Amino acid sequence: MMSGFQNSCIITIDGPAGTGKSTVANALAARLGLKCLDTGALYRAIALLALEADCDLSDGDALVSLASDAKLHFDWDQDPPVILIGDRDVSDRIRDLDVSDSVSQVARQPELRTVLTSVQRQVAKAYPRLVTEGRDQGSVVFPDADFRFFLDADEKVRAQRRSIQLSASGEAIDEEAVLQNIRERDRIDRSRKAAPLVRPEGSILIDSTNLSIEEVVDRMACIVRGDGGEG
Repeated sequence: MMSGFQNSCIITIDGPAGTGKSTVANALAARLGLKCLDTGALYRAIALLALEADCDLSDGDALVSLASDAKLHFDWDQDPPVILIGDRDVSDRIRDLDVSDSVSQVARQPELRTVLTSVQRQVAKAYPRLVTEGRDQGSVVFPDADFRFFLDADEKVRAQRRSIQLSASGEAIDEEAVLQNIRERDRIDRSRKAAPLVRPEGSILIDSTNLSIEEVVDRMACIVRGDGGEG
């Protein structure tokens, strides 16, 4: 129950692309009065830098060098927090399809994952009341988190949601291309050697296929507060 976590509460939300993790995590954090860490934004920002620098997406050392020089940080005064490279807000740019096409390749590099895992744990030390979402939060980064959720949904529903998100940002959308992107990211994320996407043992599974964002957040909040079950 939340009353037991006045000074510290780590909640992880993992799941594949397009399940609404970022939206759910931000809404849950706002509901519970916690900070929210979008770890995917870190990998997306590095993917963007790699694309701009024409860097080999499979060169882990080069990606680490980009990350070290990037002055990558979040503006925690914004709601939700925005991610910046230096003074440049890239929160919208990193959601474009070219970055989405590249991020799984970037994220599979173990050298980069080691660096960004350390960054994520540093954030949790600075903000110990935290909702954090990604692919390996409950399995690798915070295996001892107070609450660990795994958010899933049918791949076609995920592609539809992603298409709506991209359309809202003004990007021309090919829904079939979005679906293929989702499938390819799933394949890469689940098969990579470094921190593959898995449902953490003992985590709470929530299938959002037929649930709204509000319904997902309600369910998670009830579990965290201790006034509702998993179903």
